[in-house]
Amino acid sequence: MAENLDLESCNLELESNGCDHHTADLCQGKLVVRRGQPFRLTLCFGNRGYEASVDNLTFSVMTGPDPSEEFGTKVCFQLSDAMEEGTWGASVVDQQDTVLSLQLSTPAHAPIGLFCLDLETSTGDQSSSFTLGHFVLLFNAWCPADDVYLDSEQERQEYVLTQQGFIYQGSAKFIKSVPWNFGQFEEGILDTCLQLLNVNPKFLRNANRDCSRRSSPVYVGRVVSAMVNCNDDQGVLLGRWDNKYEDGISPMFWIGSVDILRRWKSESCQRVKYGQCWVFAAVACTVLRCLGMPTRVVTNYNSAHDQNSNLLIEYFHNKFGEIQGDKNEMIWNFHCWVESWMTRPDLQPGYEGWQALDPTPQEKSEGTYCCGPVPVRAIKEGDLSTKYDAPFVFAEVNADVVNWIQQDDGTMHKSVNHSLVVGLKISTKRVGSDEREDITHTYKYPEGSAEEREAFLKANHLNKLEKKEETDMAMRIRVGQGMNLGNDFDVFAHITNNTSTDQTCHLLLCARTVSYNGVLGPECGTLEQSEVALEPFSEKSIPLRILYEKYCDYLTESNLIKVRGLLIQPALNSYLLAERDIYLENPEIKIRVLGEPKQRRKLVAQVSLKNPLTVPLSGCCFTVEGAGLIQEQKTVEIPDPVEAGEEVKVRVDLMPLHVGLHKLVVDFESDKLKAVKGYRNIIIGPA
Repeated sequence: MAENLDLESCNLELESNGCDHHTADLCQGKLVVRRGQPFRLTLCFGNRGYEASVDNLTFSVMTGPDPSEEFGTKVCFQLSDAMEEGTWGASVVDQQDTVLSLQLSTPAHAPIGLFCLDLETSTGDQSSSFTLGHFVLLFNAWCPADDVYLDSEQERQEYVLTQQGFIYQGSAKFIKSVPWNFGQFEEGILDTCLQLLNVNPKFLRNANRDCSRRSSPVYVGRVVSAMVNCNDDQGVLLGRWDNKYEDGISPMFWIGSVDILRRWKSESCQRVKYGQCWVFAAVACTVLRCLGMPTRVVTNYNSAHDQNSNLLIEYFHNKFGEIQGDKNEMIWNFHCWVESWMTRPDLQPGYEGWQALDPTPQEKSEGTYCCGPVPVRAIKEGDLSTKYDAPFVFAEVNADVVNWIQQDDGTMHKSVNHSLVVGLKISTKRVGSDEREDITHTYKYPEGSAEEREAFLKANHLNKLEKKEETDMAMRIRVGQGMNLGNDFDVFAHITNNTSTDQTCHLLLCARTVSYNGVLGPECGTLEQSEVALEPFSEKSIPLRILYEKYCDYLTESNLIKVRGLLIQPALNSYLLAERDIYLENPEIKIRVLGEPKQRRKLVAQVSLKNPLTVPLSGCCFTVEGAGLIQEQKTVEIPDPVEAGEEVKVRVDLMPLHVGLHKLVVDFESDKLKAVKGYRNIIIGPA
């Protein structure tokens, strides 16, 4: 009788499996594969070769702290000639004496996570057990049977594999692209993402059930949405919006997710200070891409925060046009969330595809600060009964805004404001390009179309179905040239008389600094003209000069100023509001690459910036980050002061790790000039 097999070694074939599974950057010392796709391993026996007629090989895969066949977190299967599709299995690929090459298959609906792989060999009544190693199983956008399958290779490259991108900020009329290092394949990030799943409250309550449900991207997306914020768990980021960041790091300072996730893990899952919407969204994008879910960051301009689900945001002004009282419901200049691509077997057909997920803590969903996933298609159709959180997301892109002016006698008068439309220029990075893509059409039908009306009827959005009030007068805010930080500049109230009679109006113009979430700061420019005369069918532009000395101390890191005009026709008791958010351009960061970019060959980047202000800068530093270019984030401090008009230059050493296109992302900070971003594409060739 043959003696039982004695396993000498197991080779998990990291290099070939990493290449086949698009996980080469993750397979550094551990096996990482994607579900629904076979992977290889090689067994070397010390005493004799495997004989199919006498030897039985039984494999066990286990995930979670208490693996259970009942929950599907433990599965046993034997070496077999025929591989059954959609199940765990193992088959022989090749045999050379004592070396046995095998192929293991995983089901496309297996739970993702860290697995232990064991082997039991038996010959007759003899048996031995061995631990072959551990592997991480991810979602698989390349597998047609996986719920996250995406049929475009170019989109898979962009939404799963690309480690750098852009997040859009600024205002609807001045969209600003901000470079971001997602870095989902950088060292330690996958382990951090798995730890994030393992400290979520659902895992702590029932680990087996949680690990079992990780087969669903809907479930995992919802968990990640909750865990990126720390409002009711051991989540990653603490949000703050009051410009008081002394005990942490300003949200505008971050240029990538890697430093945030590493801080969270190294500090025993203590919340990282601080985040705002684009930081929450970017970190969620990193985690979801790392776990294998196609994901992109989107920005919605003029985004409504509707707390009571009435699809209405109301502003109350005094007779001077100033907003009265504290306001929780408001319009954000922009708001970021993520979309992930997946099927929705829990919903009716037609709701597969992009799903909105919002990790910024705003309102609770089923008792937890998370939002989504909700099909973008359901938002477009006005189907507010769809899971999860459709009413909140629908309001973000469709809420109506009503402005009330309080009279001297205390009565309220409704004003007309055609300049503020919710849900504009919904933006994401274009596939395979550094350009912006407008995806508003995926959330909304064309304004005034029959389809839009039908969606509003379905959503019971009656305000939007009312005919817009026509006015004899029109007003809009126009801007001049030189809208750069540090400059004085002009804005204009452009007034049009659409009637055949003379009109006399009272104009109030006010400029105030504003945070991106709509919170107003101090005034930085005002104008009042009690008698503005317009002839029939005429136009007039009235300027307001905004001085740097007035806004410099109050401008937030969003670089935004809100200009609001109130036009009053006393004879008709008519009020017309117009407003515009102005983004002030930061100076350019210039990046030069010195030397030929080759893999694992030292490279130098020269980074420079010119002080555009009329005053010196102090506390200046550059921070540099780049997946595949630089192992750790680097900060370079600059001696004080940097005089007005002076150009500062620093040199940063790089060590490119991987061939291909990479982005070097740079942030500049100082006392008076904050959150200036820049980037440079660098193509790394083979050594």
